[in-house]
Amino acid sequence: MLQPKRTKFRRQQKGRMKGNAQRGNQLAFGSFGIKTLENKWSTGQQIESARIAVTRYMQRQGQIWIRIFPDKPFTKKPAEVRMGKGKGAPEGFVAPVTPGRILIEVEGVPFDVAKEALRLAAQKLPVTTKFVVRRDYDVLNQNV
Repeated sequence: MLQPKRTKFRRQQKGRMKGNAQRGNQLAFGSFGIKTLENKWSTGQQIESARIAVTRYMQRQGQIWIRIFPDKPFTKKPAEVRMGKGKGAPEGFVAPVTPGRILIEVEGVPFDVAKEALRLAAQKLPVTTKFVVRRDYDVLNQNV
């Protein structure tokens, strides 16, 4: 499961996710990708299951890039605990995702294979997504 090797602080405040993604909102590596359309926290397990779905469908052909990493710790208090007595223990790590952020990129496979692989990956993620294609990609010639 994805998580940082070490963090400076064990706990972090929730924070707010407002506005669109300012970075990571353009295709940088591959010809195809999925872009988010809403705010949400994505856990390491969700990202990993999306990665597995893509690699299984592509049958280990081509190349994939995961553009998000869960580095924000979230805490939970045990069930049936009274209020107060401090913040809960760290439960796991999440990646805060804002609209416009590219989550996964794919290269080296045909258009229809990439579209289906990324559709399967999008089902594993908690956000609504949109399939995006590199601006200079020619669908008719399929310059892969």
